[in-house]
Amino acid sequence: MLPAARRLHLMRQRWSNLLFAHWPVPPELLRPYLPARLELDLFEGQAWLGVVPFTMSHIRPLGLPAVPGLSALHELNVRTYATLDGVPGVWFLSLDATQPLGVWAARTLFHLPYLHARISLTETAGTLRAVAERTHRGVAPASFAATWTPGAALAPAQPGTLAYFLTERYSLYTAGADLRQGIQSPYLWRGRLWHEPWTLREATLQEWDSTLVESHGLPTLQGPPLLYAADPLDVQVQELRRV
Repeated sequence: MLPAARRLHLMRQRWSNLLFAHWPVPPELLRPYLPARLELDLFEGQAWLGVVPFTMSHIRPLGLPAVPGLSALHELNVRTYATLDGVPGVWFLSLDATQPLGVWAARTLFHLPYLHARISLTETAGTLRAVAERTHRGVAPASFAATWTPGAALAPAQPGTLAYFLTERYSLYTAGADLRQGIQSPYLWRGRLWHEPWTLREATLQEWDSTLVESHGLPTLQGPPLLYAADPLDVQVQELRRV
C-alpha cells in the first residue's frame, strides 16, 4: 500500500480559521445516529460530539486548476467519531456550507450530508466570528453564532491523548448508494484524507449561540466546550472506497 501522502488524490484544498469545539456525550445518545456496522469510537469510555466552523479555500480537483467562484466556501460541521475494522474516522451528522455546487457535489459524489447555508466567517484584530443560518429545504432549521480568539500554540498532540483523538483523523465514514453499479440501497464508504499534523492553539470563547445540535434531535449540550483553534493547513482528499 502506498504511504498516505503518495496515494492518488481526488482534490486539494486548504482549511483555515478553524475551531474545534467538543463536548463529552453519553454513548447511548449518539449510537442511533450511526449505521449498524459502525462502532462509536470512544475515548476512555466516553463519546464526543464536535462542532467545527472553518473556511475551505484553494479547492481544485485532480489535474485541474481552481475555478474562480467555486474554489472557496465556509463550512460548519457537526461530527462524532467512529471506527470500522480498526480504522478510526469521523462520522458527520451534518455539514452546512455556502457553495451550492459544492453542496451538490459532496452529497452526490461523496454521500456526505451537506446542507445549504448562509455563513460568514470574519477576522478582526485576531478575533474570529462565524455566523450561520441553514437554508436547506426539507430539513430542520438551525442557526449558529460564535466568536473566539486563538491563543498560544500548544505542543503537538501525541497518540493516546484526547487532543490527538479529537483532531488527528485521516478517514471519514459515510453511507450512500453505489450509483456506479446501479445499486440503490445504502453502503458504507470510507474516505481518506492526508495532511500534516495540526498546529493546535489555545482558544478563548467570547460568544456561542447555536441550535445545530438540537436540529438533530439531541439535547442541548451542557457546560463549556473543550476548545482548540488550529493554524491553516493544506489537505489532500484521497480515495473513497466502499467498505
